[in-house]
Amino acid sequence: MQDTLTLYKLIVLYILNRVDFPITFAQVSDFMLNRDYTNFLTLKQVVDELAESNLILTETIRNRTHLSITEEGRSTLHFFRSRINPAILEEIDEYLRENEFSLRNEVSVLGDYYKSTSGEYQAHLVAKDHGVSLVDITLTVPDEEIAAAICGNWQKKNTDIYKYLVEQLF
Repeated sequence: MQDTLTLYKLIVLYILNRVDFPITFAQVSDFMLNRDYTNFLTLKQVVDELAESNLILTETIRNRTHLSITEEGRSTLHFFRSRINPAILEEIDEYLRENEFSLRNEVSVLGDYYKSTSGEYQAHLVAKDHGVSLVDITLTVPDEEIAAAICGNWQKKNTDIYKYLVEQLF
């Protein structure tokens, strides 16, 4: 079982090493679970152990956990990469080539809200490209339902809103 867990850890490290942006636990689990490599609970254990060992960083934003590899994780992967079957490496590479745009877009658009000290809600909306903020907006609204709807719609309409702002302001 330990060898299997080690393999899963190396696969996660390899995935994170192959992208130049943080990806979510859900994105990693989609890859791993859809190919029947493991189950959800085992993958959660693997990610938790990688984080505890400082091989990856985890950051929870709203209800998504973002994962990124550390230098220590890169070093570990360098020493043990040969333990991953070349067919698995190719499958990961192909998946990332085919899905890089959607994976990047999903984590580059963030919408979160919180209750301010005045009792109103603030919806904080961010769109990034290669780690650079394109748009960073905070809207104050009267209630939580509106703030949640704004954040949900931001995920769907951020490109159109960015384009509109640029057209109107330039």
